[in-house]
Amino acid sequence: MVAAPDEDEIDTRKIALVMQLRRQGIRDARVLNAMERVPRDVFVPKTFTERAYEDQALPIECGQTISQPYVVAYMTEVLEVGPRMKVLEVGTGSGYQAAVLSHLCRRVYSIERYRTLLRDADARFRKLDLSNITTKTGDGSKGWPEQAPFDRIIVTAAAQEVPFDLIDQLKIDGWMIIPVGRTTEDQALLKIRKTEEGLEQTKLLPVRFVPLVEGLPKET
Repeated sequence: MVAAPDEDEIDTRKIALVMQLRRQGIRDARVLNAMERVPRDVFVPKTFTERAYEDQALPIECGQTISQPYVVAYMTEVLEVGPRMKVLEVGTGSGYQAAVLSHLCRRVYSIERYRTLLRDADARFRKLDLSNITTKTGDGSKGWPEQAPFDRIIVTAAAQEVPFDLIDQLKIDGWMIIPVGRTTEDQALLKIRKTEEGLEQTKLLPVRFVPLVEGLPKET
């Protein structure tokens, strides 16, 4: 059995990851600082602790994944989150993306369809004393209308088309980052800005995310 890395080794790996993100083009100092502050090893299954600071997606419970660190950093950077903003995250998953956002904005509202994932994510948030994250189980494609409007929305699962329930919950001049595509082969990350005149859409880069599924699973 391989021994779990100690704190010094984890810190070394974390710094190495942040340096790698810099080399990959992440420039926002606030984002890099948030990535360094969030211990990714807390958010991966214990069997993957050794690989927590590798720049790759890893499997988690319920057939889902924790996103590649570069993708988390990139989506966070292009979201351009300010310290006074209210952000909606669709797809809590392990909680890693929400934890990064929590260091950058006033409050994160995060929706997850699997109760098992949400229970574990909430436990991690408590462990790390991240008190500005509010979560609920629900259909992420419907958003969180009771807390709308949001300054920013980030979706961490791929929709077949842009969910207009989420667009409705954006403030004017608010932005949404969302992967869209009917298969994993044609997914692209989109940045959508809501204006008085309508929507401005920019295609950013090809990605591969688990699908955004409407409704709730029979067993959560």
